[in-house]
Amino acid sequence: MVDNGNSYGERVSRLVGWGHWFAFFNIIAAMLIGTRYITHSPWPETLLGQFYLALSWVGHFGFLVFALYLLVLFPLTFVIPSRKLFRLVSVCFATVGLTVLLIDTQAYRTINLHLTPVVWEVLFSEEASTIKTDRNYLFTVIPLIFLLQLALSEWVWRKQRRLSHKHVGRPITAVFFVSFIASHLVYVWADAYFYNPITAQRANFPLSYPMTAKSFMEKHGLLDREEYLKRQAESENQIDLVSYPLEKIEFNRRANPLNILVISVNNLRADMLTRELMPNAYQMSENGLTFNNHYSSSNDSYGAFGLFYGLPSSYSSSIKVQATKPVLISTLENQGYQFGLFSGDNFDEKLYSETIFRGMKFTGVAFDNSESADSQTVKAWAEWAGKEAKKPWFSFIELTTVETFSEYSMEGGSMEESIVAGYKKSIGQVDGVIGQLNLQLKDLELLDNTVIVLTSNHGAEFNETKTNSWGSNSNYSRYQLQVPMVIQWPGKVAANYHHRTSHLDFSVTLLQELLGVSSNPSDFSSGKNLFDERGRKWILAGDARELALITSKDTTVIDKFGNYKLYDNQYKRLPDQNPALPVLAQGLTELQRFYTKSN
Repeated sequence: MVDNGNSYGERVSRLVGWGHWFAFFNIIAAMLIGTRYITHSPWPETLLGQFYLALSWVGHFGFLVFALYLLVLFPLTFVIPSRKLFRLVSVCFATVGLTVLLIDTQAYRTINLHLTPVVWEVLFSEEASTIKTDRNYLFTVIPLIFLLQLALSEWVWRKQRRLSHKHVGRPITAVFFVSFIASHLVYVWADAYFYNPITAQRANFPLSYPMTAKSFMEKHGLLDREEYLKRQAESENQIDLVSYPLEKIEFNRRANPLNILVISVNNLRADMLTRELMPNAYQMSENGLTFNNHYSSSNDSYGAFGLFYGLPSSYSSSIKVQATKPVLISTLENQGYQFGLFSGDNFDEKLYSETIFRGMKFTGVAFDNSESADSQTVKAWAEWAGKEAKKPWFSFIELTTVETFSEYSMEGGSMEESIVAGYKKSIGQVDGVIGQLNLQLKDLELLDNTVIVLTSNHGAEFNETKTNSWGSNSNYSRYQLQVPMVIQWPGKVAANYHHRTSHLDFSVTLLQELLGVSSNPSDFSSGKNLFDERGRKWILAGDARELALITSKDTTVIDKFGNYKLYDNQYKRLPDQNPALPVLAQGLTELQRFYTKSN
């Protein structure tokens, strides 16, 4: 119904004035809801960081709400002639906007991400039981917001002339405008000079895209490129903190002080552990506990990170900066274990010296050309073990022959046949070293008091997925992830296990079964006990950028922004299908679960 008694121009003029004040009070409402982002984000340690937080809080929500008003409601002022209808539309629009903002704060609190189509699906999936209860309050909040918006609409309509006569509109607008511009200018400076208390706030608020201008500053002499690159290198150590473990480790079980020997045959895929290719290793599997469906936690060398820490590789950078030892290693130290660390390349991979075994003594080997480096490594280990009087001990032997399998490639046949033949030949070489190691264990009479573990850091692919993938670190197919896990455990009867297990389970198993830890595994790991045969919906793998969730039917690869790709069990892309939402929800949660929420 069209209003009577006023000209079109008068109605539009009054609706425009009403709309400005209605938008202002909704800015205040959005800012109040926005405090939830602040309470669930690290508090800036510096005064400048806190000043920027206040500026961006005022400026961002002021701009966001007023921009939506200008883009949506302001044009409708000229289209909808009825005052009541326009105000009703505005109330409905404001209710939807504040509700979406409230849902976004819930997503940020739960999985540390802002709303995207994927995150929206996760939050509102009927299967996502872990956060279902958190969204039930919306059924109460939405009607309440609507009623408050109706009351606000009526109050502003009645008080509009009095509000206009106070002449506070322009000063208020200036505050929001100056805050918005100033926050972006401050961020420009912080981004150029790597000022972490400000740059760490980049993604605190939804739809926040702070301005950067490094090229402009350099062009006009405001930024020295050499100093910028120097600061960039220094800033690599400014990283999110990890709470690991989440709770203090509890010991309510009796420890069993057996020796522990971990043998990692790097680059060894699980299907190579056969009687024909690796008779010595196969004999170990027949006499021990064999996990036939075991996955590394990464498709690169960081599988060793998951083995010892029980965490996805995405946490490795923070763990490295914090210099936090694996719970497994620190527990062994506290229980008086001695350490013997040996490698066929003297731990050329910095992951060991800078993270896993940081600050610990390696036993270096002076290699010569008389025999393989792995063989010399085993001899050095045997010499150490024979002299090691103090018990118990933990020892790690890294065998690297299979990593250099290209040196064993054979002439003749196709390139693929040559590469595979070289790989199998290198496996035969390392199996001979394993046989040598078995003899040393017998001679030193260690078989009855030592837990012996045979595994690998990752597997290798020879283009089985038909994606031109060779070796490792190119996809999350079973060829690059499935590795042996064989354990000879004194007192345990030899057995074959076929449930899916992971490197993330290894440290949990030793801590619970051997070292007396009674804490919940979720307090210090993303895995569970290897001997827990209850079905699991997924297992985790990944690197610093991505997380792969592997089920019996498919593999979901998620990046840190919540984007995903789905593959079938042959690692063929499924572009038109969506992953199971509970799997997606858990993956997004696991990427963030160990990061601390406050500085």
